[in-house]
Amino acid sequence: MQTIPDTDPQTEPAAIDAIGIVGGGQLAWMLAQAARDLGVALHVQTPGADDPATREAASVVLAAIDDVAATRELASRCRAISFENEWIPLEALQALEGPGLQFLPGLEALRPLVSKAGQRRLLGDLHLPAPRWFPLADVFQPVAPGPAYGGQTIVPVSQPSPSLSPAAPRLPEGFAFPMMAKASRGGYDGRGTVPLADLAALEELLATVDADDWILEELVRFEQELALVACRDRHGTVACYPLVQTHQHRRVCDWVLFPAPVDHRVEVFARNVAASVLTALDYVGVLSIEFFYGPSGLQVNELAPRTHNSGHLTIEACRTSQFSQQVRIVAGLPMGATDAVVPGALMVNLLAPEGGDADQLERRLALEALPGAHLHWYGKQGGGAGRKLGHLTLLLEGRTDTERERDKERRLAEVRAIWPLPGSAT
Repeated sequence: MQTIPDTDPQTEPAAIDAIGIVGGGQLAWMLAQAARDLGVALHVQTPGADDPATREAASVVLAAIDDVAATRELASRCRAISFENEWIPLEALQALEGPGLQFLPGLEALRPLVSKAGQRRLLGDLHLPAPRWFPLADVFQPVAPGPAYGGQTIVPVSQPSPSLSPAAPRLPEGFAFPMMAKASRGGYDGRGTVPLADLAALEELLATVDADDWILEELVRFEQELALVACRDRHGTVACYPLVQTHQHRRVCDWVLFPAPVDHRVEVFARNVAASVLTALDYVGVLSIEFFYGPSGLQVNELAPRTHNSGHLTIEACRTSQFSQQVRIVAGLPMGATDAVVPGALMVNLLAPEGGDADQLERRLALEALPGAHLHWYGKQGGGAGRKLGHLTLLLEGRTDTERERDKERRLAEVRAIWPLPGSAT
């Protein structure tokens, strides 16, 4: 892993003084804040005039993120464009690429990452550990899997029994319930993820979705969920932020602990996985990897080709935030150092509670008053229960895993006394 020297934004002029972001949510909002601090004009394309990033952007193109004509207009205001999320029309955007405009990450690098099936095939091609999987449509096709599975070890499917209709859904041989169904595109924060306990649940899912747009994965038994934010610049230099532990409630992240309480060898392996993916794709930008860690070792859960919820605490916890890093890379500035500047940190997602919250302002002020607290309020308009309204980063004092675990429990209790967090498990 290459060491990135610290840099001073005041002494490093931007190679590109204006960049574009397709998307205008909280990620683009924090990217715009980082761009302002670096003296880079950031223009956004987003459908809502009240979307978070519109308050910080140099200019706004009001249009859906898949409106290619609008992206062409965005391109007239800058020389490099990046993305807030991966739901983009890759084929249509290719017509905009040229000497005067770059997409970072590149469209070819994004191609295998914009669907979960593509990610699984990529991981198989690179011989990187991931859960066994198959396309959902294969429950109707008892055919031995081939290269489409990306080289991953998939148990061959047996021939159908004479007593079983070929059209009846069933799992390939070697797989068993419970399984996890995932939408290949568009799923996030628990959306597009359905646990399947039995054949009846599978049949219920098949009645409501297009099987060609979903995959099935074996249910992984894990002890921890981990995440790593990694980055690679235009020159091929790779850097990683410290590994973090994430905690999910109903498949939505509710807190992130920095750094992760794992053996150093686990972090080294995670960094090697990141370097393999970034290098193989010639990827330029920030990429985030979610992992399962348990009896089967470290396995890749998902790849996110962008800044990520698990990296929000880098704003306070690291020398260069993930948002500043993405702006630097897209603008052609040298990458900043990724090392920690605090012993530990805890990030808590603030989700919209059930039934609304008449005391929201009072609760926010109470959160801001907590010791070592940094509140990031996204300013979203509308939305129902469970929507991410902001996040709170709390700096921890503990210097060992045991001390940080103690601090985490204490700080979560403080937050719960003010803001209704999902579930009761920690």
